[in-house]
Amino acid sequence: MTTLSNETTSRFAQAGDIKVHYNEAGSGDAVILLHGGGPGATGWSNYFKNIGPFAEKHRTILMDQPGFGETDSVVIKSESRDLVHARAVKDLIDSLGIDKVTMIGNSMGGASSIRFAIEYPDRINKLVLMGAAGGGVSIMQPMPQEGIKIMFGLYNNPNMEDLKRMIQVFVYDSSFMTEELIQQRFDAMMKHPEHLKNFMDSMRPPAPGLEDLTPRLSEVKAKTLIIWGRDDRFVPLDHGLKFLWGIPDAELHIFSKCGHWAQYEHADEFNQLVLDFLDRD
Repeated sequence: MTTLSNETTSRFAQAGDIKVHYNEAGSGDAVILLHGGGPGATGWSNYFKNIGPFAEKHRTILMDQPGFGETDSVVIKSESRDLVHARAVKDLIDSLGIDKVTMIGNSMGGASSIRFAIEYPDRINKLVLMGAAGGGVSIMQPMPQEGIKIMFGLYNNPNMEDLKRMIQVFVYDSSFMTEELIQQRFDAMMKHPEHLKNFMDSMRPPAPGLEDLTPRLSEVKAKTLIIWGRDDRFVPLDHGLKFLWGIPDAELHIFSKCGHWAQYEHADEFNQLVLDFLDRD
């Protein structure tokens, strides 16, 4: 397969009122992968290790969510962020002429994916969650967790030192995090200062931020695979158990020696696990 790059897979589409950037490769049943909420996050930065294997079987779309990457910036005041992002996904697939998708979401992108499954049950095939937000409070760990504290500090004061700290907390073993990757993330963070400001403006009351979706988990009708890192310092492991208990048709896989980025830290195993799940009836 031809080596894929951010540049060769880059696309834009109008999704309702929002101009959305995404990366796309492959053909077949559509899969949309949603990144997390850290400053500088993009579809490509979260999933560049996954797009190639996924594109061998599926039309694979890495979406920059509203207020991230090259997608339009937004200030969200009257609705929850997960609802706004879920609606943007729906508007994007409408624009692209896609009837149904599989949703794969990490962290904030997991909450967006759950909300999509709740609001648009006839537009989703399967659901995959990794370290997903939207699980409310934890009964195991104090919140906010270490990584979330660093993340919000970075939004308020973007700098390279704290970005390195955040990325180190993302993963169990930071020794393989390259300077190139860190620099790319820093450049993406600093390229759109309006994203950083608007994100924080959207978190101030009365804006609801991300909603606690646990009371509505029974509304998720899609077959669901939940993936968690045992050593996640952003979203506590018991949230994975909440999703397993609340979603009617769900299974859970836990990686040891893994933080918040299973798709990066255990890329080969993650790719095979998810692709096998998508192949099953």
